[in-house]
Amino acid sequence: MHFWNELMDRTDDSSSGEYDSREDAARRLVQMLLLDPEELRRESLADFAANNAQSNAQGSDAPNAGSWAQALSALVARMSRLEQLECEFDQTLLRDKLASMRELAYGASHEINNPLANISSRAQTLLRDETDPERRRKLATINSQAFRAYEMISDMMLFAKPPDLTRESVNLSELIAQVVEELSGQADEQGTAMLVQGTIADCWLSADATHLAVALNALCRNSLEAISAGGQVTISLIKNDTSVELSVTDTGPGIPEEVRRHLFDPFYSGREAGRGLGFGLSKCWRIVELHGGSIEVSGNDREHTCFTIRLPRLAEPMTKASPPLVA
Repeated sequence: MHFWNELMDRTDDSSSGEYDSREDAARRLVQMLLLDPEELRRESLADFAANNAQSNAQGSDAPNAGSWAQALSALVARMSRLEQLECEFDQTLLRDKLASMRELAYGASHEINNPLANISSRAQTLLRDETDPERRRKLATINSQAFRAYEMISDMMLFAKPPDLTRESVNLSELIAQVVEELSGQADEQGTAMLVQGTIADCWLSADATHLAVALNALCRNSLEAISAGGQVTISLIKNDTSVELSVTDTGPGIPEEVRRHLFDPFYSGREAGRGLGFGLSKCWRIVELHGGSIEVSGNDREHTCFTIRLPRLAEPMTKASPPLVA
């Protein structure tokens, strides 16, 4: 009854008495849904869809249901089913992407890592005996690029089949300080200020410190590369009752809406959007997901981008069990 009362209030025209019945209200809402499917997301309409599905399962109809009311029930049921299928399609697509990446990573690690190791070892051998500065520079470049290709394959493996997390009590403030220290050289070189706000002395997580540091490093490095010179990267920390919010905001170019849809897709590159996405953000998303958290991006198309990570937190650090006594 709640839905029908709200529906007639919503579709009632104060200047006319045309829409004071359920049938008229149902007809109006059918029209609304056909023009704007987002109406389906209204809470009362979702409840109506659930109740209607239950009534259909029990073989009963809504009281005094006319043709428009029946049409409304059928339309709501079909649109709800379509929305569910769209959600399932996205999940299936993600699973298929991960499966494809896993096969590609396995093949790449098998077929490419061996020649990469050969190239690297030969370059290092030649570099050891080379005295000409220009040739030494070229050999060092060959070696570094071989390692870069190896790291890319490792990134694919981490995204497609991540290792098990080694959880421990991690102080997030200390982890932030560690990452800022690691990136301070790059920041100083390009004249970018790295600021930390809202540091909390005791902000504990049950997390894999190494993987979480990789995720935060990827976000900060993405911001530094987007700015390229000058500007500012701000890391802020907010502690809630059961979770913690870690935000990385930069003054670099914004991210267009069409790029945001692919932001954490490992197959997508956003160089044309003013920043390289590569595997860094994909790794970050994967690591945050493994920790039971979420990540989202906000900002505008022209400037300023903010990545926000939400993770469950501990009220206090975990205590390690005492080792058994040895007789």
